[in-house]
Amino acid sequence: MTTTPQTGPMTTRSGSRHADAARDHLWMHFTRHSVLEEGGEVPVIVRGEGHRIWDDRGREYIDGLAGLFVVQVGHGRAELAQAAAKQAEQLAFFPLWSYAHPAAIELAERLARMAPGDLERVFFTSGGGEAVESAWKLAKQYFKLTGKPGKHKVISRSVAYHGTPHGALSITGIPPLKEMFEPLVPGAHKVPNTNFYRAPDVYSEDEKAFGRWAADQIAVAIETEGPDSVAAVFLEPVQNAGGCFPPPPGYFERVREICDTYDVLLVSDEVICAFGRVGSMFGAEQFGYQPDIITCAKGLTSGYAPMGAMIASERLFEPFKHGTASFAHGYTFGGHPVAAAVAMENLDIFEREGIVEHVREHGPTFRRTLERLLDLPMVGDVRGEGYFYGIELVKDKTTKETFDEAESERLLRGYLSKALFEAGLYCRADDRGDPVIQLSPPLTIGPAEFDDIEQRLRSVLVAGEKLL
Repeated sequence: MTTTPQTGPMTTRSGSRHADAARDHLWMHFTRHSVLEEGGEVPVIVRGEGHRIWDDRGREYIDGLAGLFVVQVGHGRAELAQAAAKQAEQLAFFPLWSYAHPAAIELAERLARMAPGDLERVFFTSGGGEAVESAWKLAKQYFKLTGKPGKHKVISRSVAYHGTPHGALSITGIPPLKEMFEPLVPGAHKVPNTNFYRAPDVYSEDEKAFGRWAADQIAVAIETEGPDSVAAVFLEPVQNAGGCFPPPPGYFERVREICDTYDVLLVSDEVICAFGRVGSMFGAEQFGYQPDIITCAKGLTSGYAPMGAMIASERLFEPFKHGTASFAHGYTFGGHPVAAAVAMENLDIFEREGIVEHVREHGPTFRRTLERLLDLPMVGDVRGEGYFYGIELVKDKTTKETFDEAESERLLRGYLSKALFEAGLYCRADDRGDPVIQLSPPLTIGPAEFDDIEQRLRSVLVAGEKLL
């Protein structure tokens, strides 16, 4: 069928041309399409500049989620587009299957220098879920090559999200995301997360004791499954799903001790937390622990090109230096030359503009600004680190009673998501654990923007309280 190409925002009877085409042809991710079939309209975002985005009607919004925890240095950075164009003119594509190209080599060398400890080997992927998948496969093969073939299981935390490929989804601790795709990869087991706001009563006044208890549950799980069967523990520095759970004091120190005791690899899943998000280039540095593997993506290119990476210790690479061993795993677009060139320029921007230092300086102010919302009856907790925060909503602040399923559906999907967007704030209303609003803005904003975000949140939440 031949059609006349159109590029403008032309409005039709049911909405913009792009919105109509999206409804009819675009299969969006994690989206209820029934809403669109019943007359809802797809928001069509056409432009970004700094921390602001615009839709095809010309309406302006604060990007309070950096796209999806991605656009660290803000929208509209011409130097990143130019880096992509320059590389594409020279070498647009070549795979890393027994060959290499300068862009991937230089980026791998740079990441190895930046990563903590002996994390010297960089395996590129197209995104975060692929990086997690790669880490589990590496853990399995490493133990097979070193004489411990039974070690294949993994431990991760309840409510944690680690990606959608079958292996990464098995590691994910959110049952509703998994049930339609079962059976999944066997061998993934869950332990409690570090949500201190929901800590057992015996630990509710002692965050360090709670952290010790939560870490010790990893040891219990390893003993229960059998130390000779467990290969790795997957943990985010600040857990995303459930609403930004930071680690209690001493938590990661104890986890590292447990992993060393049982010869289990510690994988720091930093798809969100790396590249300045929590106040350091890598989240493991922020919280003082040494992982065996870091998985990362998103902020590596600030979203200007898709790219992820698994950064592994030299110890894990050692068995692959000898004989016929190879890691029989890879992706066509892993280490893509254009994406690697964008990542290099993105890291240059981090250095030139002191992005990490900016987050360290202003992160405490962001926290204090959001904590003003604690005077609202619906706001139970504000938690997070750096430029990454969750605001937990409660039905009863005194008892911490949460909303039931119907109330949560009405509050988050029926009201908050739309109301926040109409108030000019793009962020996330999420109920993969207890209901929360998540904020993860570009790392370039400061106190004035914090105040603006807080005021928009406040207006929406005050109005929302009248619905309950």
